[in-house]
Amino acid sequence: MPNLAFEPLSETWRIVSNEFPFALWETLYATVLATAMSIVLGMPLGVLLVAGEEDGILPLPKWLMQVLNVVINILRSVPFIILMVLVIPLTRLIVGKAYGTMASVVPLVIAAFPFIARLVESSLREVDPNLIEMARSMGATPFQIITKVMLRESVPSLISNLTIAITTILGYTAMSGAVGGGGLGKLAITYGYNRYMNGVMAAAVILLVVLVQLFQMIGTKSAIRNDKRQR
Repeated sequence: MPNLAFEPLSETWRIVSNEFPFALWETLYATVLATAMSIVLGMPLGVLLVAGEEDGILPLPKWLMQVLNVVINILRSVPFIILMVLVIPLTRLIVGKAYGTMASVVPLVIAAFPFIARLVESSLREVDPNLIEMARSMGATPFQIITKVMLRESVPSLISNLTIAITTILGYTAMSGAVGGGGLGKLAITYGYNRYMNGVMAAAVILLVVLVQLFQMIGTKSAIRNDKRQR
């Protein structure tokens, strides 16, 4: 049975002051990098899921849309902790090793970009169809409709959904500590779980909660600032 007693405050403070700054940097680095790469992959895919429909502005073959949807659903259904193990060969191929902060970015991106694709799809479906039809009647090309109508009109929703994505990825980075990833998750597992140092685990959890609150506050304010309905 784990020992539920907290270690001396001095020992907790020593670990927090010596190891938490770099662990925090690793967590932020992995979160921001994985989010950026996931947006690069997921946003075009999300646009394609809407624009490529039969009645969309850029219809694609029905079989291709079905394949895209199946692949996205499969990737989203695999628990992240299992996905990290499954993609170890790919991680080794890309990064050269299967542990550490950089290695954790590979499964983070694979897990996050289908999620972001669905969030982008959801945001684009909120755009008023009349605006799209108006742009079509004025002779706008599909690319112009996507960039100047669909994406522009869905900016507040996109910001809100991408805020959800970055906080989810932040949670994934903590989970990656269980299988060799770096950051705050590694410290929580190494000290909090393996050595029963509950004070260190509590400090890691509190710091993660603060980061989530910070990301959420920035995202919410940005979404409100870009919402035309609030003006």
